[in-house]
Order: sequence, then C-alpha cells, then structure tokens
Amino acid sequence: MVRPHHRKSPPSGATRRTALGLIVGAPLLAACSGIQQTLNQFSTPEAGPSGPPQQPQAIGTGQVKVGLVLPLSATGNAGVAAQSMRNAAEMALAEFQNPNIQLLIKDDGGSAQGAAQGTQQALSEGAEIILGPLFAGSVPAAAQLTRQRGISVIAFSTDSSVAGRGVYLLSFLPESDINRIVDYASGIGKRSFAAMVPDNAYGNVVEAAFKQAVSRKNGRLVVFEKYGADRATPARNVAQTLGQADALLLADDGDSVVATADALTAAGANLHNIQLLGTGLWDNPRVFASPVLQGGLYAAPDPAGFRGFAGRYRTKFGGEPVRTATLAYDAVALVAALARTQGAQRFAPETLTNPSGFAGIDGLFRFRSDGTNERGLAVMKVASGGSTAVAGSPKSFGA
Repeated sequence: MVRPHHRKSPPSGATRRTALGLIVGAPLLAACSGIQQTLNQFSTPEAGPSGPPQQPQAIGTGQVKVGLVLPLSATGNAGVAAQSMRNAAEMALAEFQNPNIQLLIKDDGGSAQGAAQGTQQALSEGAEIILGPLFAGSVPAAAQLTRQRGISVIAFSTDSSVAGRGVYLLSFLPESDINRIVDYASGIGKRSFAAMVPDNAYGNVVEAAFKQAVSRKNGRLVVFEKYGADRATPARNVAQTLGQADALLLADDGDSVVATADALTAAGANLHNIQLLGTGLWDNPRVFASPVLQGGLYAAPDPAGFRGFAGRYRTKFGGEPVRTATLAYDAVALVAALARTQGAQRFAPETLTNPSGFAGIDGLFRFRSDGTNERGLAVMKVASGGSTAVAGSPKSFGA
C-alpha cells in the first residue's frame, strides 16, 4: 500500500489511483504485536549450517528489473522471516495493478559473501535497484557493488551504521520511536525526563536519540542509567532521583521491560506517579499484562495497517506473516509505484529522498539523505489485554 505522499490535496477517485499507483487492498482493521526488532536481531545469522541454497527466481514480466536479496536458506528464524518477506513481495506484485517490474529473487544464505553473489547476479541481469539484504553484515557487501554502478539499495537492516550514500534502510529504527514519544510527552507538558535502558547496541542508539530529543524540546534529563545482567544498582540510582522527573523512558523488549519495572518497584520507585514512556518493542503481551506498566505510552506504527495486511496474507498463503513482512511488501510496492510515475528518474536519490515521503502498510515513511528513515508513528497507551491509540499517525511530515 505504498504511494508517493503529497501535502497538497491530490485528485480523487480513479484518476488519483492511476496517477499514484495506489494499491487498493482489503480494509484495514485492528491491532498486532511485535513491532520492532532490536538492532542485533538481524545483525548476524544464527549459528548453524544453512539449508541448501534456493534457486534464483523471477516474478513478474515487467520491463524494470528489481533485485530482491534475502537469506532464504538461512537457519532458524532468519530463514522463516525471509520466506515470509518473499511471499509479501509476491503479494505486493499481485495487488499492484499491472506493475511494470520484474523481481529477481536471490538467496544470500545469510552471509555477506552470499549477498555479494546475489547482488552481482541481479545486476548482471539488469537490476536497476536492489531490495535487501536483511542482515546488517551483508549490506556493505551488496553496497560495494551497487555504488560502482550508481545503483541504490533499499535494505531491511535495523542497524543505522550500515546506511549511507545510496543505501537506504526501510526498517523500524529506534530513533523514530524515541523522537515521536519525546515529542508527544513534551506536548502534554512533560519537561523533566529519566531513563533506564539496556547496555547493548540497541541501548546505545536509544541513548543518543533520547538525549538529542530531550535537548531539542528544551527538556531536562534528570537521570540516565544503563543496565546489564544486574538491574538492581541502576534501578536504585533511578529510584532515588525519580521524584525530580515527570516522565521515565524504559526502552527494551517485553520481558526485559517488565523485569526492569519490577526492579524499580523493588528499589522503592512508585511508577504510578510518573508517566512511563517506551518504544515499539513494548507492543508485547507481557507488557500489556504488567500491572505497573498500565497507562504507559509508546510509539509504534498504527496497528491497523498490519492487521489488514495479515488478513490478506493468510488468505493467500494460509499462514501468519512475520512482522517484518510489511517491509518487503512496502519496498516492492514503492518501486512499482515509482516505476509507473517517475520515468527515468524513478530510483534516483532525489526521488527516493522526496521530503513528502511515501504512504505504506505501516503509515508514512521517508528516507533521509544519510540513508536512515523517518516514520509517521502513532502513540499507543498500555491497557489490560492490549493497547489503545491516544494519538494517531500524522497525515504528513513537517519540514
């Protein structure tokens, strides 16, 4: 459901659908879980031998060739995710009306060497843009080849360090979550902030984004603590100064957020007296079931989009999509729309970095010139058994 996004009111009806290449799908309905991956989930493949390499495949008969590089034969969850993303890519082609693209699907096996081989094959067959790889370690191997030809890559890694000139990340980045939730908290009067985050790659990214966002909103950072295996000591440090703050960020996955909240409570913190803030990783049944996290706010894509997508996916493939499947869907729908509307400049950097952005399954997104992305996110409130939206996704990006 990707289309170029325009601030001006576009023409309506069939004319608008034809001009923008809008994919008309089933109605979008309700919620989902598991929004975001941590930075290291798809940084390296799981240990163990991969399966037999899958043979290259071409889908579609269009004139514009697009490479899709995924770890289809990788072991464990990566291979499962890759197959679901491949299905979603096929689904995007089927739902886009007469796309003028042909997908060249390559299996990289979850390795940098495989990514280089798959990318080289796709380029040799005339690919004008590469979608993928999934693993952070594989992205530079693909980019080294595409940059030599002035061809762009839209990769699916969540590691911002692999973004750069000609390499754009279409993924759920922690920076977007942090910017959205701090902006919202500031808008409801929160001025003094505390935070407790994991001491890992994800926590490092969150720390940098959080401190920058608080400063941008002229807020005050009361205390910032990181934790490893031991949460007790940093929890005590936060609990001792929490009375000076009016918002507390806990950025981690569902199980870890609950453990962190429990550690803070054990250290004497009353979490019912402060506004709790989180990221898309909070979209988890463990969070919804935690009494102390009730009323907490977190930033995430509007859950309606994924529910509609998942329903159509189940109808077509008879199973559940992984959460990252929408990334492949949106990437294919995007290149199909650009191939239809943008002529020879369809995949040029200035086209991909259009500041108005694009509308996809998970809402608005746009690529920055540094290769990272910005998403238009909703703000969700934790409630027993689920979450409710307290602020919808924006309809357009600011300047």
